[in-house]
Amino acid sequence: MKRIGVLSDTHGKLREEVVEILRGCEVIIHAGDINTPQVVGRLREIAPLYIVRGNADKEWAEGIPETLSEEICGLRVFVVHNKKHLPKEIGTYDLAVFGHSHKYEEHREGNCLYLNPGSCGPRRFSQPVTMAVLEVAEETGEVRVIRKDIVQDGQTSLHQKGGQAAIGKGKADGAEDLAETAFSVDKLRLIIKDINKGRSVSDIAVKYGISKDTTEQICRLYLTHPGIDAAGVRDKMGLPRNR
Repeated sequence: MKRIGVLSDTHGKLREEVVEILRGCEVIIHAGDINTPQVVGRLREIAPLYIVRGNADKEWAEGIPETLSEEICGLRVFVVHNKKHLPKEIGTYDLAVFGHSHKYEEHREGNCLYLNPGSCGPRRFSQPVTMAVLEVAEETGEVRVIRKDIVQDGQTSLHQKGGQAAIGKGKADGAEDLAETAFSVDKLRLIIKDINKGRSVSDIAVKYGISKDTTEQICRLYLTHPGIDAAGVRDKMGLPRNR
């Protein structure tokens, strides 16, 4: 049995819990947004590393490829940071690994397993901290995916539903429907300011009278697009302007 550690979006933080999980793996795959060469160095000390560059990886990471196509533990594997950049012929692969969204995703299409291990770097508000381990049977090539939830300080930000981890959604008390809410750039600047302060999705939703789902989208877009400003967030999400 071969074990492959799969992680993404560490954003400069390599948790000791993650390191301990990886010590039991023969190979590591990292799907980008590494942020520092120190993380790369430490991962390479643990096991052979397959890694791609993410949108947050700047000049220091120019030598890291944006995509990888490799045979790993007998599997044909394609790795890219953003799912949107997967090739059309992905069906010829056994495994497609990506990140960027900070949300765990695991499903099959034909013979290809699609896997986003989520983020195991700094916690983003109420989102879970996750990675994955693949167990590959050497004789049959059968793959078992084990989701790893890294729980900090006795807290958990997810619930189990039908065997899949899901972030709770729904509107905060008193939140207005998105279509009825005008988003000025000034309002988004205040929301971004609260994001930088580390306020939770629920607190921000209640404070500004918007749904948790919309708040989570704003947070994710801001955090996964370094340098984006309030106007950019509004335009990318298609949020209504001030009336």
